Amino acid sequence: MRSSTLTLGAATGAALLAAAVLPANASASTPVREGSVSAAALLAKVTSCSQISNGKYRTDDETSATVPVCGKNGAVFWKADMDIDCDGQRTSKCSEDTDPWYQDDTAFHQSDGKPLRADSLPYVVVPSSSSIWNYGSAGIKGGGVVAVIYQNKVEYAVVGDTGPTKIIGEASYATAKALGIDPDPENGGTDSGVTYILFKNSKVSPIENHSAAVTLGDQLAQTFLRDN
Repeated sequence: MRSSTLTLGAATGAALLAAAVLPANASASTPVREGSVSAAALLAKVTSCSQISNGKYRTDDETSATVPVCGKNGAVFWKADMDIDCDGQRTSKCSEDTDPWYQDDTAFHQSDGKPLRADSLPYVVVPSSSSIWNYGSAGIKGGGVVAVIYQNKVEYAVVGDTGPTKIIGEASYATAKALGIDPDPENGGTDSGVTYILFKNSKVSPIENHSAAVTLGDQLAQTFLRDN
């Protein structure tokens, strides 16, 4: 909407702006690989886990705790399911009418102070800090960049919300839709096969600028491949 969201700001500079961008014919509903780094290249770096969490997470209330948070150079990752988060701004796709668990707020907010918009902004939910794991202490912050990988597709998202302390594996309506996952908040999602790579000490500003997340994410992904 506002012209200022089209740039990354002086701190990131022209080098990031020169990085890969979405194809001209890409749309929000077309599953595409965002940036230049393939899903296979990223997945090859996360075949083994050096567990950094003090215990493991469940993917749902009824499942056992099987998912650790793993550490890599410059990132943390986990492999889980994807539940659909529709919290934030009330829209035709995300509201009490579509989502029985709907909440009208997100942990992190847009530059104008409003909650995030789940049906248009790809974002990921991190577990709230607990004795299992503290995301902030691991260098993960609101607006941090996440590479979300599913069935050979890569989607760059931001850390946008926090969830239960014992459950992991959740992302916004827009994230699911971009990856070809059913985004319905009540019956959609997928039970397995999703890899989340969160880049440490990264931040997109403003948080709602998805194109900035793609540009920064592509650079961070290239660095991740080089350093691991």
